[in-house]
Amino acid sequence: MTRKIALFLAVLLLGLRPAVKADEGMWVPFMIDDLLYERMQEMGMKLSPEQIFSFNESSIKDAIVSFGGFCTGEMISDQGLVLTNHHCGYGRIQAHSTPEQDYLTDGFWAMSREEELPNPGLFVSFLVRVEDVTEKVLAEISDDMNTEDRDLVIRQISARLSAQATEGTHYQAAVRPMFAGNEFYLFVHERFTDIRMVGVPPSSIGKYGGDTDNWMWPRHTGDFMLFRVYTAPDGTPADYSTENVPLKPRHHLPVSIRGVQEGDFAMVLGYPGNTDRYLTSYGIEYKLANEFPVRIDIRRQKLDIIEAAMAASDEVRIKYASKQSGIANYWKNFIGMSGSLKRLRVAESKKETEEEFVQWVNANEERKQEYGHVMDLFRDTYKGYESFHSHNFIFVESMLTGPDVIRTSLAYRNLAKLLHDKADAAEIQEEIERLRPGIERGYRNFDTNVDRKLWAAMLQAYAEKVPANLQPAIMEEINKKYKGDFDKFAQDAYRTSIFASAENLEAFLAKPRHKTLANDWVYRVANDMFENHNHIQQQMGEYGEMLATANRLFIRGLREMNPDKLYYPDANSTMRFTYGSVGGYHPADATYFDFVTTIEGVMEKEDPNHHEFIVPEKLSQLYRDKNYGEYGSDGTLAVNFISNNDITGGNSGSPVIDGEGNLIGLAFDGNWEAMSGDIMFEHVMQRCINVDTRYILFIIDKYAGASHLIDEMTIVR
Repeated sequence: MTRKIALFLAVLLLGLRPAVKADEGMWVPFMIDDLLYERMQEMGMKLSPEQIFSFNESSIKDAIVSFGGFCTGEMISDQGLVLTNHHCGYGRIQAHSTPEQDYLTDGFWAMSREEELPNPGLFVSFLVRVEDVTEKVLAEISDDMNTEDRDLVIRQISARLSAQATEGTHYQAAVRPMFAGNEFYLFVHERFTDIRMVGVPPSSIGKYGGDTDNWMWPRHTGDFMLFRVYTAPDGTPADYSTENVPLKPRHHLPVSIRGVQEGDFAMVLGYPGNTDRYLTSYGIEYKLANEFPVRIDIRRQKLDIIEAAMAASDEVRIKYASKQSGIANYWKNFIGMSGSLKRLRVAESKKETEEEFVQWVNANEERKQEYGHVMDLFRDTYKGYESFHSHNFIFVESMLTGPDVIRTSLAYRNLAKLLHDKADAAEIQEEIERLRPGIERGYRNFDTNVDRKLWAAMLQAYAEKVPANLQPAIMEEINKKYKGDFDKFAQDAYRTSIFASAENLEAFLAKPRHKTLANDWVYRVANDMFENHNHIQQQMGEYGEMLATANRLFIRGLREMNPDKLYYPDANSTMRFTYGSVGGYHPADATYFDFVTTIEGVMEKEDPNHHEFIVPEKLSQLYRDKNYGEYGSDGTLAVNFISNNDITGGNSGSPVIDGEGNLIGLAFDGNWEAMSGDIMFEHVMQRCINVDTRYILFIIDKYAGASHLIDEMTIVR
């Protein structure tokens, strides 16, 4: 029994009832206590806690995978079939696409195992077990340590515990902090790397509504795709081989076509990435003033360049499809989050909690000694950050994720050092061989004209937004030579740079010289920008340490202040569950959004002249014929539905599960009215947007004709 669960039971014995919101909380599954379970039962849960999460017996958690480390997926057959979102696999669809064989536009369906497409570098991970190692970690650290020393000791302990946990196995392990480093848990995973693409609806279904509908309800999107996990013949993980066989998972989710009704119980299990639910009012005000405006503006500039090029060329459209999608997703997210934080007055709500915290601290001398300086730390931290004029965000958006040549050239810093130091020829050659595979990866989706335009625009954005005293010296050199004409500078840089094409880089590696690198404009800018950024990071280090200390003490103090309240840790890409129910909401006065959308809405939005709202002719014909098979009901077909489950990025592809453990939907988005949800859950309006399983199976069966995939699933009728 973990220390945490023992505490929960003690609370029960004292007759205390923690205040728990049914729809809020990304709960750690192994901490399902009696109070949470009782509430879920009241809402329609019919499973036992052990059926949801168990280390000893097959349970639902054995069907849930971390998909690539950035999304979630679930096993839906006993033959290794994985369901996740279309947008989670979008980069893989792009990688397999060409103008002649365009899976982004046309979709892809493997009609046999031999047709399934391998995806080097992709993996899925299953959670094997979890161990509370808080006492082991805390025994070797103290609050008196500075952050650097504390982090070093934690890393050393984590490495030791992880090695012990995986000794003699093929498992992977990591210690993850919870509650800002007040608790620590060891997670052990099993990773599989032979993942093959099986089924992909065309983007006109899987990405229907595009950026226009992103983060919005009502939605009409078939945001799903299918992969298959393969293993060595003995069932162990193995890289791609024709000898491999489909995985036999410990558990797979039955797929329900019974449909959902308002008020139905809904549970989501997945791997949410990051939330910041304990962010203070100081942090919110800092983001609104210093982070979001900068990131929104620079991302829009990048999108304008990329989208114009994509519209003019199918080759460029395919090359930049995944990059454009990634930039656009959080461009709109930042806009929505800014608006929601202001509209819902989230900072004001946080201030109420902070004032309560200060009053609690000041009521006791011992508490004043331990926590009396916490709010001052927050204030001074963000005041310190403000003195750096958003440099971190500007650098990341304009340079690190701007023109591709910046990231490519930074990988050559070690080679430059070896060449400068006249290192041993064998050592230099070893570094060259390490770099060479990156050329194909780095230039596979590269267009010189697009990158050159990004270079000019991003350098200009950096020059305009960063104060001169925070810019590297090379910016002054560029300004003197080119007098602010970044377009001309881009033309010169790309005309001579070894990083302007794969061919140039291959030629350089054949005869590498330090002088060539040292005089290359692209390398010089990237290197100087990176060194300058590191220097600024070092200056900001003291504020990072102050913030880490303040967060740890603030969260510890909050939990002491409210001992009867059950807190959950922020999401950190570890498995979580959230429970709630299906239901609509009122987004504004005199407006109501229903809980479900249908295929009629797909047709209502159709616009042949807008690339985001094109409806495939075959889907239109199925609609005209009302040919929905067993997936339709009352003359129509459900497409998406909403529930009040608490999700965030990383939950994309998570299963929505009913009270009997059946898959009823696939989570893929949140709603515009509650975009501040990563910082504060909005109880009235926050919704999880899901693809209805009936629409998923309809597309697989009726649209794609891939009924063999339906046959291997367990269908609940």
